[in-house]
Amino acid sequence: MLDIDEILEFDDAVARRIRDSVMVIGLTGWFDAANVATRALGWMAKDAPSGVVASIDPDPFFDFTQQRPEAYLDEDGDRQIRWPENDFEVLRFPDSMRDVVVLNGVEPHVHWSSFIRCITSVYERLESSLVVTVGAVADAVPHTRIPQVVGSSTNDDLCRRLGLNRPQYQGMTGIAGVLQTELDRLSIPAISLRVGVPHYLGGAQHPRSVTALLQHLQHVLGVKTGHEKLGGEISRWQELHDSAVAEDEQAQRYVRMLEVDFDRRIESVIPTGDDLAAELEEFLRGQSPTEDDD
Repeated sequence: MLDIDEILEFDDAVARRIRDSVMVIGLTGWFDAANVATRALGWMAKDAPSGVVASIDPDPFFDFTQQRPEAYLDEDGDRQIRWPENDFEVLRFPDSMRDVVVLNGVEPHVHWSSFIRCITSVYERLESSLVVTVGAVADAVPHTRIPQVVGSSTNDDLCRRLGLNRPQYQGMTGIAGVLQTELDRLSIPAISLRVGVPHYLGGAQHPRSVTALLQHLQHVLGVKTGHEKLGGEISRWQELHDSAVAEDEQAQRYVRMLEVDFDRRIESVIPTGDDLAAELEEFLRGQSPTEDDD
């Protein structure tokens, strides 16, 4: 097993400035259809002041014949190499008393156990209160609707407060699934959020799914994710999707069927955003160390 101290770079100066943190993780790969989850986290970070508190060395984790580094010219015209990055960025939101530490990275090819140990090491050193993993899967949802986000947790208190289900999936999984199992073993409170992406779009971008994840993160974490600024992207991509579907009568019938089924299911009552944020904040207060714990 790899030596974590040799592959994880940690910035104590940045760490000391972090306020009660929640960790949010999205990784390209198996659990990131159309790059929806990582796009959502990248969008959330656009307007939030950030700094890197920790970085995972890519060298032990990737087969560079599959995940090739990228050559580029910097602002001075000098040639540089960009390697797969797994940085823990600190996002600070003006209206929140809690910082968000985001790992918006790349699913490794090998040494998953060591990679997960890097994540849990950062969590423990920052004394974070919660881990939220975000993902996206190809699903039978229409491109004309903002899809629902499904949440699960192995923590009974979180399930009760936020109306989540315990995970029931069985089968092949990505590193997010392995991570969630390890977090449960370590008694680290964690939530998994996943959103559907229309499977018939063939991997094309779907900003509606990005918006769905951002809205849910905003509701749960009580921070501004900027999802309302995606309206232009949603309109542009819907025109492209509509044009593609219009060329195939069978595809048109299929989308109409998905719309009917979606509208019927969406009528179920779900908690409001304010309710979700209030319940999670109450849970996190219970996780924070008190003076009596010193």
